[in-house]
Amino acid sequence: MNDILFEQRGVVGLVTLNRVKALNALSHDMIVQLTDQLDAWRENDSIKAVIVTSASEKAFCAGGDIRHMWERKGNPPFEFFYAEYRLNQKIFRYPKPYLSLIDGIVMGGGVGISLHGQYRVAGGGIRFAMPEVGIGFFPDVGGSYLLPRMKGKSGTYCAMSGARLKQGACLDLGLVTHAVTASKHASIIERVAAGEAVDAVLADLAESVSSELSDAEMTTINTAFAAANVSDIVAALEDDPSEFAQTTLKVIRSKSPTSVHVAFEQVMRGAKLDFEDCMRLEYRIVHRILQDEDFYEGVRATIVDKDGAPKWNPADLESVNPSLIAAHFEPLDGPELEFETQ
Repeated sequence: MNDILFEQRGVVGLVTLNRVKALNALSHDMIVQLTDQLDAWRENDSIKAVIVTSASEKAFCAGGDIRHMWERKGNPPFEFFYAEYRLNQKIFRYPKPYLSLIDGIVMGGGVGISLHGQYRVAGGGIRFAMPEVGIGFFPDVGGSYLLPRMKGKSGTYCAMSGARLKQGACLDLGLVTHAVTASKHASIIERVAAGEAVDAVLADLAESVSSELSDAEMTTINTAFAAANVSDIVAALEDDPSEFAQTTLKVIRSKSPTSVHVAFEQVMRGAKLDFEDCMRLEYRIVHRILQDEDFYEGVRATIVDKDGAPKWNPADLESVNPSLIAAHFEPLDGPELEFETQ
């Protein structure tokens, strides 16, 4: 059984993520196959749009193959990230309508192949998160571009906390373009395949949904996460007696302190960069973070031993050396990330 399926249905190039048992976690082969297929469909005049969907009811795509990366300790799979980040950029610049039908879990690598397209459709079961700080990693796959462009300071909040968002919040905060119940996703494919304009189909089927984040919670997010650095954000949350602020603070303190600082810095820098420079920045970060101990400790605690008790080094936010964080963003000694001319 192939982990990723391709077919032409009418005027649509249809991609179905089919690695169901692994919640469609992306492998290097899946990335290469999708890249090659997008290239072929770009040159095929009979293909008017690309639609990406999932064969799983639980997940659109839960991320990359983290265990494989953990097993490669000492010899990190930088070729995986080189291919993945180039795919993310290809999707962002794709010249034909690129439509993601998202229901269930969409995290990490799944975000990279869905939320950079022109049309992002969320079903009622969508559960978005960029939870990488919880395993000593960072919100990559274009998070540097996507997160700072979310509504208010919600992207900084998501980057530092790994917060999970449901359908209404995803729509309100700008992660998705339309909310359409999952039972109607097949109709979207059918109608676009028959030649109907994507805009018209989505306008017809889109639903009005309310954000699960309250006005008070958004006020906390926009106030606390507007601070100039991690220390000031923590202080603002400490001064806010609301249950939401205190829960958020507790969550952030449970994550890798190094990763939280890196995530904050990448969002700040990414706000001023174009997509390609964001991806180049992330390629630099990944070279450094896969040589940090926190990533391997985070994966051990979460996926391997599953004891839920990572021992971070340094152990708290206040002990992180600013020069260590700055080093993650420095130019590489070797080749940098480059993109094809499209």
